[in-house]
Amino acid sequence: MKDQKTLMPVNYSCHFAEFRDGEQFSLTHSLGLILSGEMELNDGTVKTLFKEGELYSSRKNSLVKFAKYPPKNGEIKTVTIYFDDDILHDFSREYGYQAEKQKNIQAFIKPDSKALSAFMYGLLPYEELLSNPDSKELIRLKQKEALLLMMSYDPDLAHVLFDFSDPYKIDIESFMNKNFHFNVKVERFAYLTGRSLSAFKRDFQKCFGLPPRQWLQIRRLKEAHTLLSQNGNSVSDIYLDLGFENLSHFSFAFKKQFGYPPSSVRLMDTK
Repeated sequence: MKDQKTLMPVNYSCHFAEFRDGEQFSLTHSLGLILSGEMELNDGTVKTLFKEGELYSSRKNSLVKFAKYPPKNGEIKTVTIYFDDDILHDFSREYGYQAEKQKNIQAFIKPDSKALSAFMYGLLPYEELLSNPDSKELIRLKQKEALLLMMSYDPDLAHVLFDFSDPYKIDIESFMNKNFHFNVKVERFAYLTGRSLSAFKRDFQKCFGLPPRQWLQIRRLKEAHTLLSQNGNSVSDIYLDLGFENLSHFSFAFKKQFGYPPSSVRLMDTK
């Protein structure tokens, strides 16, 4: 798994083929627009399909899988603007926004705002300028304009955008059973459960009786076996969704765990 790559504050993306980055850990808040094609976001509980012309907004410190689907004989295009802590701190001080700690915040939303849509389409003529790291003042102005429109659309977003606190300590068992299929580093899981790495490993061992990496491997493989044997999924359909980086690694680990390759599961279970 690769954590979210370092991107320009305004990112223009284009893909001719289906594009799946597996999953990503969102380092910043973002606002995006589907220019063509479709994109699916999945936080492990909710899957949402975003179509051409629709907005999406992802929350910082969230685990989100995504897949991008180009139109027939075309390409999927998106434009996304990211908000780092510096711009959010400056904005909250300038306009007096403060956040109250919220629980169970959605990893992403689908804003329905004509003003936000018009703003995002308006970024297209500026692609060359906004893709230039030297255009810092213009980039900051566009980030600020986007934030003003987002707050006008939904003032309650202040509790999401301007919450600068670290994640609070939460129950490891429920969190891991929900998010085991995200292939992120153990350090990320520790942070998201409100623990240092050493505290996370200690609490994890007490809860599950195994080290995190070992438990994650076994849990993912057991889920794979269930999907193959009971739901009739194909091997190629599930390995990425369960946090494996490639098919060969998944097949090797599966055979080592169960003694037979994943491709034979349905055949064995129908005998």
